Amino acid sequence: MGDPAFLRLWAGSTASGLATWALPFILGLAVLEGTLTAAGLGAALAARTAGFLAAVPIAGALADRRSRRGVVLWSGLAAAGASPLVAVGAAESAVLMAAAAAVVGAGQGACRPAFQALTAEVVAEPRRQEANAALTLSVRVTTLVAPGATALASTVLGTGALLAGTAVLWAVAALLPPRGAAAPAAGPSAAAPGAAPASGPASGRFRLLADLAEGLREARRHPWFVSGLGALTAVIATGYSATGVLLPVVSRDGFGGEAVLAGALTAYTAGALAGAVLIARLRPPSAGWAALAGLALYGFAPLSLLFAVHPAVVIAAYVVAGVGIELFNVPWFTAAQREVEPSKLARVSSLDFLFSYGLAPVGLALIAPAADAFGTAAVLAVCAAVCFAAPAAAALAPGARHFTRPTAPPPEARQGR
Repeated sequence: MGDPAFLRLWAGSTASGLATWALPFILGLAVLEGTLTAAGLGAALAARTAGFLAAVPIAGALADRRSRRGVVLWSGLAAAGASPLVAVGAAESAVLMAAAAAVVGAGQGACRPAFQALTAEVVAEPRRQEANAALTLSVRVTTLVAPGATALASTVLGTGALLAGTAVLWAVAALLPPRGAAAPAAGPSAAAPGAAPASGPASGRFRLLADLAEGLREARRHPWFVSGLGALTAVIATGYSATGVLLPVVSRDGFGGEAVLAGALTAYTAGALAGAVLIARLRPPSAGWAALAGLALYGFAPLSLLFAVHPAVVIAAYVVAGVGIELFNVPWFTAAQREVEPSKLARVSSLDFLFSYGLAPVGLALIAPAADAFGTAAVLAVCAAVCFAAPAAAALAPGARHFTRPTAPPPEARQGR
């Protein structure tokens, strides 16, 4: 992928990913230093999540109606402007910190569907799987390398300076990506059959609810997308929650320390790196089924925590889970860019991010009380079962085998001729 336009897109997307990852880590360092309370950290991260969820669907509609490049620009600049205010608020005002974090989250949420649609504008269809693999590879490298680099930088820089660095990253994400194709012509919003087009000054106004409904209808035209999104949401809400909440507990109580926790998380990232490299070249004949099988591999992560096994087994399970998630992610993004109507791609992508990532906090909030009520083993067993079963059920949807919309039979076939 040596095309200059894609390299600019890749660099901008990587900068946004690094800035997104950095905020909670830097605020966590502030808690360790005693300059921020745990309650303040929780409020800031909750506000960022709220901003993300509020912005994703709106940005999807804007990116389809206006310009994908323009949405990336303004969302990145908004996050860049708000990032230093998070540091000011951490020192002086919890309300200011939460408000600034919400703006940063909104910038993060707004750029996600816009970047997804901009990739389809910049990269030709035959090379999109390779391009998506390169984009996800940068995310995994960031999560592997950035913690140590940020911790090292914190020895000479304070929280304010580090957050100012994230503002620079957001500015790069805003300004560097190239201009894509012209904004796609949005189809008319649904109206009653035979209704006359709207007229008057209101007809040219941006109608958010109508555009969002149109995006939802487009998503429903693709049964493989609806079923796959349901499976992804289920895996994130259960498997990811088991990793986030129960892995530290099992590492402490079952293995006597944090070594298994650190090793499993590193192994997952390493596996995802390997998966991204593999799927850049791999073209399975039944791409959808292969992707869903990769998603199901995440079930081995909670399953490995269920039994008294050697730590190496847990590490291996997380490597497999990491490989599998990228065997799903890259074909999933590529199929959406290929199958969804271009003028509705950002809205459909926003549904992807809204459901899969938006419901993740629900799983995180519920899994600890569930473990207290039913026991850690029972919760881990349910999480593993859901991770295996949800992709298997999604594979039964029409079009799931190849992640394509099934074509209707010709009239003669429907009439039994």
